[in-house]
Amino acid sequence: MKPFLRWLGLCALAVVALQVFFVARIASMAVLAPQSTTFERSEAWRIATEKSALRWRQQWVNYDQISDHLKRAVIASEDDGFSNHDGVDWDALEKAWAKNAKAEQRASGRKPSPNATQGPAVLRPPKVVGGSTITQQLAKNLFLSGERTLLRKGQEFVLTFALEACLSKQRILEIYLNHVEWGEGVFGAEAAAHHYFRKPAARLTAFEAARLAVMLPRPKYFEKLPNSAYLSGRAGVIVGRMGDAQLP
Repeated sequence: MKPFLRWLGLCALAVVALQVFFVARIASMAVLAPQSTTFERSEAWRIATEKSALRWRQQWVNYDQISDHLKRAVIASEDDGFSNHDGVDWDALEKAWAKNAKAEQRASGRKPSPNATQGPAVLRPPKVVGGSTITQQLAKNLFLSGERTLLRKGQEFVLTFALEACLSKQRILEIYLNHVEWGEGVFGAEAAAHHYFRKPAARLTAFEAARLAVMLPRPKYFEKLPNSAYLSGRAGVIVGRMGDAQLP
């Protein structure tokens, strides 16, 4: 029994030490900009191994060098309650859980559709709805993998509350906009603005900013479809919402 309790104590100590490390890293971000995120490093490795070359665009710019249009567009598109919530939008999370449960229920009642190329009938998995806030997305990108488990989600919540406790909303948004993915090897607002519009992030127009914001859930997909009708139509909707977006 004693060896088991000793092992259990060491595991608990390791978990606590890891949380202390995370909190220390987050606290340092109040004054030091993170050079990279876990997601960026994993993407850099994937691109380098798959393509034998690393195509990479990223440049940190300060908060006041990013167009307010882009800040408003991202908030309107990704997290309209960003300036007011505690890091988690509980209403949006509850709605996302409900939608996912309904999607899984519908999927379980469907019959597999035949696939001519693969032979046996296949059943496509239901589309998963997120509900994550900007702070949650940042927590995941900074430190965590992309796997979908309850343990990882629990760690994401801990990191989210640590970000909200240690950093201002403005700083959280600044870090997010400098590290979020906008295409294959394209990270951050400055890189995205140059990649898609050949201009700095400070000079983005409202519609350009809205297009970038709409790309965020699927940046690699929309990078290949720059003339997508959905992209243009959805950007128009986001432009209409930007006036109500509250900046931190």
